[in-house]
Amino acid sequence: MDYKYFPHTQEDLQAMMEKVGVKDLDGLYAQIPDSIRFKGDYELPSEMSEMEVRQLFERLGSQNRQMTCYAGYGVYDHYTPSVIPQLLQRSEFLTSYTPYQAEISQGTLHYIFEYQSMMAELTGMDISNASMYDGTTATAESMMMAVAVGKKQNKVLVSETLNGDIRKVLDTYALHQGIELETIAEKDGVTDVNDLKAKLAAGGVAGVIVQQPNSVGIVEDFTGFADACHDQKALLIINSVAADLAVLKTPGEWGADIAVGDGQSLGIPMQFGGPYVGYMCCTEKLIRKMPGRIVGMTKDNRDQRAFVLTLQAREQHIRRQKATSNICSNQSLMALFVTIYMSLMGKQGLKEAAQLSYAGAHYLCDKLLETGLFHLVYDKPFFNEFYVKYDGDMDALFEQCIRNNVLPGVRMGDDGKGLLIAVTEKRTKEEIDDLLLNIKLSYSSKG
Repeated sequence: MDYKYFPHTQEDLQAMMEKVGVKDLDGLYAQIPDSIRFKGDYELPSEMSEMEVRQLFERLGSQNRQMTCYAGYGVYDHYTPSVIPQLLQRSEFLTSYTPYQAEISQGTLHYIFEYQSMMAELTGMDISNASMYDGTTATAESMMMAVAVGKKQNKVLVSETLNGDIRKVLDTYALHQGIELETIAEKDGVTDVNDLKAKLAAGGVAGVIVQQPNSVGIVEDFTGFADACHDQKALLIINSVAADLAVLKTPGEWGADIAVGDGQSLGIPMQFGGPYVGYMCCTEKLIRKMPGRIVGMTKDNRDQRAFVLTLQAREQHIRRQKATSNICSNQSLMALFVTIYMSLMGKQGLKEAAQLSYAGAHYLCDKLLETGLFHLVYDKPFFNEFYVKYDGDMDALFEQCIRNNVLPGVRMGDDGKGLLIAVTEKRTKEEIDDLLLNIKLSYSSKG
């Protein structure tokens, strides 16, 4: 069927089909088994007026359940100041794309520069870029960056305490980049420093990847990690939850060479998994190996401040097979999101939000332990996320909580008894007490 908004004529289509050796469009799908082909009609509604469309989506939206969320594991339910969505929806932000022409892109370049400045300060590193899609792929990019710096060394050590979803992406990237990944064992919930040193001593290591806080919320002590890595000419890469760095020791203070992670915790809603924004910061000596964009500040011919793209590897565009990374696009809408967030919150606001999250998590943890139904899996310091085992029926606990619009956490462990719980500044004492009540009700109903 012809559509007036498709530019190809029947003659164009026929020429293309002859070129690839098929008689008709169905021939393009000849390898798909007939048994799994959809042969019915699509359930598409007929045309509607604007009012009817709004009513339709309101009905669909009403089917979503708004829950009090204690799930984390890399994505957290932080507060979003209402001014941020209003600013983002301005057309100059919402429709802007890659700022190739500095003369007409000063606004975009300016906020990217501010984003870089804030992220460098937050992580304690020298340099920040802008172009990472999310924290997971940013970590994969840092892995490839370490191998590029290490030249003949193609092995990267990954702590067993790294988030499992990130590890899966690392495995995928490594498979097609000729990178050897080796796991550093965990001991009592944290990275085993002795295993790290033994694997470093074996040689051939380009980089080491650890996480702070780690996948079960523990705040790890990385004392001596940087020295151990640097003694073997390896880079130390630390993946961190961005918001937690407002109060925790920064990657720069730990002596990291590269800091990566997700900026979602800086006010971006959970919104069903994205979009988010990854960050990558590094020491100044690694700047030429860093993928993506870097915006610099200079002076124009009138001696006025101006912003430009700088130090971008051209291989990302014209010699892609030789590039360390092929990230070259930058819409940066979500980078603007966290820039506005950090500007609104300020240093003190970021600290207060982090402290509220910490206080809420420790209050909830103490109350759960008091019930006698829970115990901490690891007796280690944690920030706003902690890992407990439940002595009761976990299925009943989830059923009771979800029935009352509470998502109690992320189920963990092969035995089905583990629960990873995250608390943010959004969780009030009343909400936490409501969770505790639902847990008690679920246990008593099965008692």
